[in-house]
Order: sequence, then structure tokens, then C-alpha cells
Amino acid sequence: MKHALVIGGTGMLSGATHWLVRQNYRVSVIARNQNRMKKLIDQSENPSAITPVFVDYCNETDLHREINRIIHENGEIKLVVAWIHSIGKNTLPIIAEVISKNSKDKWRLFHVLGSSTDLKKAVRDVEIPAGCQYRQIQLGFVIENNFSRWLTHKEISDGIIECIQKDLPLHIIGTVWPWELRP
Repeated sequence: MKHALVIGGTGMLSGATHWLVRQNYRVSVIARNQNRMKKLIDQSENPSAITPVFVDYCNETDLHREINRIIHENGEIKLVVAWIHSIGKNTLPIIAEVISKNSKDKWRLFHVLGSSTDLKKAVRDVEIPAGCQYRQIQLGFVIENNFSRWLTHKEISDGIIECIQKDLPLHIIGTVWPWELRP
């Protein structure tokens, strides 16, 4: 069974988490909220395929330990979907380093970014280790009938699934232009 890691997989990425389970991945999910994790597992077609990882990703020591633990328990991580808030500045470098040190083969990192993120700066800020195929997913907004709105959780998960399937280096879900029309 292939191993995937999803950061933020109990909230807006829950649809993508369930899809990965249906694709026969063992999915380790980093989360802080036990109730949302329970709901995610209860709604899964294969609850045993989800490994809860309760860790504050800003705690670098605990994060390092937990990533090593799940690799030891579930095997090499082949795919990462990462929605990380700005407070987790070292989260992605730590995860990438630990995965690369424990990987014999290439692995893919899908970095989910907010609508106002400078994509060029984001890629400069991430040290991409050997063997990591880095992908960016930018979340935008939707314009309907001259009004704009933020993406729904379903639209976000569907866009992430599409990006994984197409293996695109950059994928924008919704639109980020014209910026002045954002909600």
C-alpha cells in the first residue's frame, strides 16, 4: 500500500484525504482537532487506512519524531499534500528533509497556497531536496453572476485531486484574477 501524508486533511482537504484512501493509499493525517479526525475516520470507506498524527507542526522536535514514526510504521511517503499556515515556517523543510532521508525513490509534494501568495517567493522559501517533485496549488476564488466567493471545501479537494492526477507543476483552483474582484 502506498503511503501519503496530508497536512490539513481533516478540514478543507478532507475530500482529498478520502479520495487518496479510495486510491489505495495509507494516509497519515496531521491534525490538532481530535473531533474532526474522528469524523474523518468515521466517514472513510476504509477507516484503518487513515493514521492520525496529532502534532503541533510548529513544534519542530515533535514533528520530526512523528514523521519518522509514521514512515517506520507505514513505509516511505510517496505523496504529500500540505496546507500549512504561515506560523509553520519550518514545517515544510522539516517534512521534506525527513521524507527525503527515508526515501529510495522520488516523491511528490503538493504545496497548497493561499490566493495572495507570491508563488515565486514560496518556491524560493522551500528548500526542495533531491528526489522531491515539488508542485504548487494556489487557492483562488470563483466569480459567478458578477459576484465573487471563496472556494468551497469540495471545490478545493476536487482541484487538488485534479492536480494530483495530472501531476501539474502549478495548478490554480478557481481564479486569482482580477484580484480586485476577490471576495
